[in-house]
Amino acid sequence: MPSSDPPRHRCSTALLFLLLLGFSFAAADDASWTEDSTLESPGCTNKFQMVKILNWVDGVESNDFLTGLTAQFGESLPSDAGQGVRSPVAFVRPLDSCSNLSSRLDGSIALSIRGNCAFTEKAKHAEAAGASALLVINDKEDLDEMGCMEKDTSLNVSIPVLMISKSSGDALNKSMVDNKSVELLLYAPSRPAVDLTAGLLLLMAVGTVVVASLWSDLTDPDQANESYSILAKEFSGAGTRKDDPEKEILDISVTGAVFFIVTASIFLLLLFYFMSSWFVWVLTIFFCIGGMQGMHNIITAVLLRKWRHLGRRSVKLPLLGTMSWMSLLVNIFCLAFAVFWFVKRHTSYAWAGQDILGICLMITALQVVRLPNIKVATVLLCCAFVYDIFWVFISPLIFHESVMIVVAQGDSSSGESIPMLLRIPRFFDPWGGYDMIGFGDILFPGLLISFASRYDKIKKRVISSGYFLWLTIGYGVGLLLTYLGLYLMDGHGQPALLYIVPCTLGLAVILGLVRGELKELWNYGIEESESNTPEDTLPVA
Repeated sequence: MPSSDPPRHRCSTALLFLLLLGFSFAAADDASWTEDSTLESPGCTNKFQMVKILNWVDGVESNDFLTGLTAQFGESLPSDAGQGVRSPVAFVRPLDSCSNLSSRLDGSIALSIRGNCAFTEKAKHAEAAGASALLVINDKEDLDEMGCMEKDTSLNVSIPVLMISKSSGDALNKSMVDNKSVELLLYAPSRPAVDLTAGLLLLMAVGTVVVASLWSDLTDPDQANESYSILAKEFSGAGTRKDDPEKEILDISVTGAVFFIVTASIFLLLLFYFMSSWFVWVLTIFFCIGGMQGMHNIITAVLLRKWRHLGRRSVKLPLLGTMSWMSLLVNIFCLAFAVFWFVKRHTSYAWAGQDILGICLMITALQVVRLPNIKVATVLLCCAFVYDIFWVFISPLIFHESVMIVVAQGDSSSGESIPMLLRIPRFFDPWGGYDMIGFGDILFPGLLISFASRYDKIKKRVISSGYFLWLTIGYGVGLLLTYLGLYLMDGHGQPALLYIVPCTLGLAVILGLVRGELKELWNYGIEESESNTPEDTLPVA
């Protein structure tokens, strides 16, 4: 390969890397609700719980279930469907249940619109009419928390009360208008205390970083050892580090690090304001192209490690030029894989193809884009730290929604979502959904850990006295803390870099200080004449 990147290749690499870094968060794809201020009082101390609503129309059970949210008051629902009672449903009169009902509802589930009176008042009227439960249809798709009023000092509601979305109410209303018999069964399944699939996602993230950091050693150890030996001599002799001339490398500078974060923020805002199906389609196509290239690079590297003769026979093709038969066949396979995933991306098993393409893409990106030293790493990761916290936690104060979470959810009207994340189904959760982590939460620490791996190799460090092992462990701990925060905040999206950066960059700085190597790490790869300038030296108090 050429000793430096062609300008067009370097630009495309930078653009692709920017797209990947733009999504940095961890979340659980759950049914969710809007938090309102609530007041606890006697009879109004229930925890809010998500409810599954099974429904039968003329005795035929629907394949899909509806979702509801319990109120802060009323009777609790069973956690198992077998303990629930299947009951008919009927609209109340008046529809908002804000006054005494005009007819009895003995044993039926009352269905009411939201209206203008207190939720507790609706519940009292439904219970007085003999209803077995009350379902309040919201005037929007969100599920709001139904709490108590200040006047409800001693509340005694003995029927379950829950809210359902507008679309769920419309579906029930359509069946009932056609004079069909509609029956419902309500229950609130509990989530497992430990989310095992989050552990699988953690292993995928850490594994991606480790494989990317050790890729040259895994695929061509002889060439890697020779390159590291040359670099070690150059560094010890001249105080500078030169990139491997056989590889196309894009070293990030301090200016480039700030540019990445600022441009990623602008790109995130564009997605937030102009999100549409065609916009997501464009990003998905870019993702497929990048994933194809990454998969091609990985497969060819693995094949050539075992069978070097496969790359010797070549063929000349129109437009594509000369390439080996092996490369051509691998390209055809990768294209077929990406097209198949694109066509099937809305199926229940599409997450596997998305993760494979994403992991291949990130491993390749971490071979091309590198951090030259801890100075650039500090600038990049500190900016990313602020970036992640701002767009997840602080942006709702300005934009009334978490910009990062909204963008990650994609275009709700078309069902299209951003593919720049790893996701895995929660197999052991009765509510289903996905655990997710953005590419940025893998690539940002991956750049630092890859640098640590190269540094240890050039310095001929054993694994326990180097930096790679400890930063990898720190990254795993940071992810564990992220999922702990996710659990404690009921699945609301977390800025993963809030936990990861201190556990990786912070650990690297501490180890460097303890070992007396921080100055060397800070100025690593900078020429002696430049390392003495004020702007390139680590400030000393």
